[in-house]
Amino acid sequence: MSAALEYWPSPPPWGWVADDLDHLPLEGPNGEPDFFKHVELIDGALVFMSPQKRFHQRMIRRLTEKLDDQAPEYLSAVDQMDVKLGHRTRPCPDVAVVDAKAAEDDDRTFYTPDEVHLVVEVVSPESEDRDRKTKPSRYAEAGIAHFWRVENNGGSPVVYVYELDPATRAYALTGIHHDRLTVPVPFPITIELGDLPE
Repeated sequence: MSAALEYWPSPPPWGWVADDLDHLPLEGPNGEPDFFKHVELIDGALVFMSPQKRFHQRMIRRLTEKLDDQAPEYLSAVDQMDVKLGHRTRPCPDVAVVDAKAAEDDDRTFYTPDEVHLVVEVVSPESEDRDRKTKPSRYAEAGIAHFWRVENNGGSPVVYVYELDPATRAYALTGIHHDRLTVPVPFPITIELGDLPE
């Protein structure tokens, strides 16, 4: 068990750090099953993610498949794997495109920003602020070149595509895609968005 849990529910005096997530048990401090199964670290605070709605789960699965099918051999799409952005920030994006060599390592619990080429967040009601504001700014500060945000528009996905401006280390919106997503970077991608909810 993590030494940090001795202070639960307060954070440890030194604060939560990214490496603590590798030492948390699945069960909670009082025996709650799967208590730490879906947790992120954002700016030193543990964030517990709520159960996914079906739209959210379906978007993750289908986008991962589509991206992996179209990715060049040196890249691979993965879902729900942490990205260690710094000592106190370790979010878990819904989908990421990473170096294939890193994805092949089955012992990995996180990737580093230099291994990540695209992160995708599918917005849920409980994660709106994190997915629209907090996490994109942290991804940009870490130098991840591409970010997509997927919104649920009455059961149909809308994808907001962003690219990093290296001068400002902030994302710039490059497109809003409703029916078909076609982009040339980080590699040529075409996705019929209407097919994703199926």
